[in-house]
Amino acid sequence: MGATATGKTELALEIAKNFDVEIISVDSALVYRGMDIGTAKPPASVRRQVPHHLIDILDPAAAYSAWDFVQQSRSLAAEICARGRIPLLTGGSMLYYQAFECGLNRLPAADAALRLRLDREARRLGWPQMHRKLAAIDTQSARRIEPTDAQRIQRALEVFEISGEPLSRLQQQAATGYDGGIEKIILAVNDRAALHQRIETRFLQMLEQGLVDEVARLKQRGDLNLSMPSMRCVGYRQVWQHLAGELSQRQMRAKAIAATRQLAKRQITWLRKQPQKGSFDCLNYRKDAIFREIETALTRALPERF
Repeated sequence: MGATATGKTELALEIAKNFDVEIISVDSALVYRGMDIGTAKPPASVRRQVPHHLIDILDPAAAYSAWDFVQQSRSLAAEICARGRIPLLTGGSMLYYQAFECGLNRLPAADAALRLRLDREARRLGWPQMHRKLAAIDTQSARRIEPTDAQRIQRALEVFEISGEPLSRLQQQAATGYDGGIEKIILAVNDRAALHQRIETRFLQMLEQGLVDEVARLKQRGDLNLSMPSMRCVGYRQVWQHLAGELSQRQMRAKAIAATRQLAKRQITWLRKQPQKGSFDCLNYRKDAIFREIETALTRALPERF
């Protein structure tokens, strides 16, 4: 587990060299086909070396929810264990980790027409005003959600309009937790400035690798728009706006980097609430220390094998 640009993929591959694992992607963007550069998707050559799951499973026009992730990831974990291997969940979608471990209540399915209407209202009023609208009907959710977090604000308003119940109330209903053992390895951020530099460097590399052309191909399809979860991904939204003439190249770069830093901030805040027993500085850790942590956990969980 770790914020964006902390080196999760690289560490997962190192773990795979030393343990018999299959990787389950915990990333709401990697599920989409044709979105490779901006998501820092592991290349096909790497995925041939180590089995990866929940990558390239959907078209960008499709919706994917935390509920979908829970059902699929738990099923995959059981299958991997049945093969005598270890499921290694890797990624930065923190809600998905929470859902995998603790379960998730069944919420109303997404409504494309309603989302489009909410998006239009947000373009007119701004997301901070939509956040105030949410606070009037669901104070608990509004406290948890940042006024700039468009996707979560929209989802909370959508759930209320469909069900007539606040999202926070529905989430308090009983959920079923994961019944297997979980060992958490957290790549922590002790130097925020260094992470910010990593984020900027990585985004500039994505531009050099052809991110603008990748988004242009998606935009030219004609069936995608910025209200869709796939096109809300950081980097994609800003490049799309640049291609639409709404942002200059300089503005696009600045806004994409700023949005990625904000994402990292939210991820770091969430991770700080996790037990810090298996936490390692993302910029200064020893792989052998992490391997020992894993060996200890496996010996405790599977004494007959280790």
